[in-house]
Amino acid sequence: MGDLLLVRHGETRWSLSGQHTGFTDLPLTEHGEEQAKSLAPLLSGRAFSLALTSPLHRAVRTADLAGITGAVPEPDLHEWDYGAYEGVTTAEIHRTRPTWDLWTDGVPPGPDGHPGESPEEAGRRVDRVLSRVDAALPAGDVVLVAHGHVLRVLTARRLGLPPADGRLFQLATGTVSRLSTEHGRPVVAEWNVRP
Repeated sequence: MGDLLLVRHGETRWSLSGQHTGFTDLPLTEHGEEQAKSLAPLLSGRAFSLALTSPLHRAVRTADLAGITGAVPEPDLHEWDYGAYEGVTTAEIHRTRPTWDLWTDGVPPGPDGHPGESPEEAGRRVDRVLSRVDAALPAGDVVLVAHGHVLRVLTARRLGLPPADGRLFQLATGTVSRLSTEHGRPVVAEWNVRP
């Protein structure tokens, strides 16, 4: 049985500023590209039975720079749909909604095609990804390259927790995390690892 490796893409302008970045397809910063390249030694020597990325450029580019070959874009690994809060920081939201919390309050609808998502909706997407992961793990390690919030929801679901418990797993840009098993149960084996 293989391990599940989670790679959060490298830094972008908005991840640096704290702006919610769901559907806006920003490139990596120069530092983000360096972060992605630095992950290659952490991933080398592993034969992946499945490699998936978010379809967004920042994730695909991170996979390429980290040396992950044969990665396939997976729409269900797209970042959380932040609706009307796309491009807005939590501090800005708190000016009008001081107690707002993404994990409990969700987001208001945004422009056409971006109604926003609840934790449960994001959870249903990652459950579909985890079905693919479960089918591939007996053949070896699996790697997913995606975004902070969607990978946090995925981690919660992998551990048997509700989607909103993704709030418990802070995830930095340009890192590798590893979910494994112990006595047949999913566990966090490593988190936010950098070279």
